[in-house]
Amino acid sequence: MPSRREQIEMSEPELEEFLDEQMVMQCATVGPQGLPHLVPLWFVRKDRELIGWTYAKSQKARNLERDPRATLGLEDGVQYHELRGVMLECDVSVEREPSEVESYGTALFGRYAGDVGPELHDMIRAQAQKRVGLRFVPSRVVTWDHRKLEGAY
Repeated sequence: MPSRREQIEMSEPELEEFLDEQMVMQCATVGPQGLPHLVPLWFVRKDRELIGWTYAKSQKARNLERDPRATLGLEDGVQYHELRGVMLECDVSVEREPSEVESYGTALFGRYAGDVGPELHDMIRAQAQKRVGLRFVPSRVVTWDHRKLEGAY
């Protein structure tokens, strides 16, 4: 008999669909006092990896320079029988090359704003000078979809 854990796990296609539906992830890094530093972050899924960007002087960027690991959380639902989500423990690459950071920004704005025209592209290029790209590579993935329980708890 399968465990309850196995019953609610998302398949790979379900996980990809879930990630593509969600617009904001919670990103937890290790802060300077050793406590979690939790912030929302826009992202784009690139196969099994997620990318984002942030200001180079932000606390999360400084945390990731010191310890390049993060835990990401995405969730949906309100009632117990609706809850679904994913936790991704990740190794993080910090990209500093402005042209690469610009490509991260272009991908993000393409997802969130749609067409990236010349004016938006100029803004992204300017922003890339002050930002770093973040590539989250999952080392562990935990998913849940309580809808699969069909009301049997």
